Amino acid sequence: MRRLLSIWLPLLAFALFLLFPFYWMVLTSIKPNEELVSVTANPFWVAHPTLDHIKYLLSSTSYPRWFWNTMAVASAATALSISVSFSAAVALARLRFRGSEGVSLGIYLAYLIPPAILFIPLAEVMLKLGWFDRLWALVPVYSTFLVPFCTWLLVGYLKSIPRELEEAAMVDGASRVRIILEIILPLSAPGLISAFIFCFTLSWNEYLYALVFMSSPAHKTVPVGLATELVRGDIYQWGPLMAGALFGSLPVAVLYFFFVEHYVAGMSGALKG
Repeated sequence: MRRLLSIWLPLLAFALFLLFPFYWMVLTSIKPNEELVSVTANPFWVAHPTLDHIKYLLSSTSYPRWFWNTMAVASAATALSISVSFSAAVALARLRFRGSEGVSLGIYLAYLIPPAILFIPLAEVMLKLGWFDRLWALVPVYSTFLVPFCTWLLVGYLKSIPRELEEAAMVDGASRVRIILEIILPLSAPGLISAFIFCFTLSWNEYLYALVFMSSPAHKTVPVGLATELVRGDIYQWGPLMAGALFGSLPVAVLYFFFVEHYVAGMSGALKG
């Protein structure tokens, strides 16, 4: 009884608290409009489920295009950020040079600058380069706030890897590049997975830059498309909105579900380092 009251009941309450938004999104997605606006219907159940909202979202809006736009931008921005961050982290954590600690701290402090401030100078840069309303331009833009934190995260994790492994490989005649590719990179998998989840999640949910820099409906992402196309003035299309939010949250939820252990291990290693 003590174990039930001290462990399982708090865990059950916490799980219900976390899963309730998903339950509400599913409920609203399959609830007809009559029940959505009814004051007598049970708000926590559906009497007559329907798929009309989902059909409308997938066939009468550009949601499939928004979804693949978001997937492409998030994947490309994540790959670019991880590549740059890992290279910088290896230089800062494994190569001894004067001022490496200061550079590492400066990179992390750059992450603390709010994106709402950065988009003003970035807008001028994109205007001069002619990158406005170009979907691929979001990839380097997202990297501006992804690289600093990921570099700091990987620096902390790489410092937890024993240097004796490198020294033993160098004694055996291995080059610096071979040591990085065959020793450091495999051992850095938990840290890289943590950085990958962080980058992908932020890129997937990013709203401000995608709203300001993309104007064409074909170039919108899921957060921007749902907020601009399914909300007209004070009229909210709650059924399609919740269906879009549900589908949009699935990739990130699946990512966390399969890699949560590696994510925790990577974050723990970074904090220890």
